[in-house]
Amino acid sequence: MGVLRERLYRTVRLIRRFEEQAIELVRAGVVVGGIHPCIGQEAVAAGVCATLSEDDVVLSNHRNHGHALAKGCRPDRVMAELAGRVTGTAGGRAGSLHVSDYAAGLYGATITVGHGAAIATGVAWAAAREGSGRVVVSFVGDGAMNQGALLESLNLAALWQVPHVFVCENNGYATTQAVGTFMAGSVTGRAAAFGIPAETVDGMDPEAVHEAAARAVDRARSGGGPTLLELVTYRFDAHHTFEHRVRLRYRAEEEVARWRERDPVALQGSRIPPDVRDRIDREVEDVLAEAVRFAQDSPRPDPADALDHLYATGMRPRAGVVG
Repeated sequence: MGVLRERLYRTVRLIRRFEEQAIELVRAGVVVGGIHPCIGQEAVAAGVCATLSEDDVVLSNHRNHGHALAKGCRPDRVMAELAGRVTGTAGGRAGSLHVSDYAAGLYGATITVGHGAAIATGVAWAAAREGSGRVVVSFVGDGAMNQGALLESLNLAALWQVPHVFVCENNGYATTQAVGTFMAGSVTGRAAAFGIPAETVDGMDPEAVHEAAARAVDRARSGGGPTLLELVTYRFDAHHTFEHRVRLRYRAEEEVARWRERDPVALQGSRIPPDVRDRIDREVEDVLAEAVRFAQDSPRPDPADALDHLYATGMRPRAGVVG
């Protein structure tokens, strides 16, 4: 348990500090277009991905930095991707919204809500057919639970009994709309309708998340089929960094403060000796200092290559855009 506790703390701390640094880079104009922070939700990525092997696959969404780091993507390359540099995981072409790294098992992040689960079901189907023993995890938000693609994915995953673990990060809000104002029924009820086992778990506790995810992953890997986990969590920061500028008000300060009392970084940090926690903190700071330096010092892509790596061919730049 000691090794796992330290690993979980290192991961939640890394994700927290990575995103705090990324927000600073947004404010400095280094990261253009803003990001969707997962600050407060770190326990989900850390707990789930700690149960996966290198060969297992993750599909993510617009709030993907934590998933990428927890799955093993290099922090410096993810930061470079956010900054649009050629050393990024997708050569600086994907930015914050579409981080992917096949070498680390991150098969992409799609911002069309719930569609990552559809891709994940296909990957899980392929994994089952090849008998590789790989498990596929898709991360979706509560807003995705009304999305047709997600419901179709639940249907096919159950029908085919593929090794797919659906993870719903229920942070209580679809952008700015409270869950209770748009969702009939429940998250786990949707899984039950398709005969898929499901459970609701404290998504602020890295160890509780890990225990539940381990059960689901073991079940998938042993041929037991899909599982849905509803991880109840909360984002402390904005839906998007743009909120800092427009000053949206849709959550009571008392509500945010109440959830901050259950900070997953502080919770996991309290479970390890102070000297170990301090050492990990220093190591994380060193990693992130190097990540920021790496991103800022890396070159930007050549605009002349803007049409490379597209699915379609024969496209031509508009006159005057590229010389």
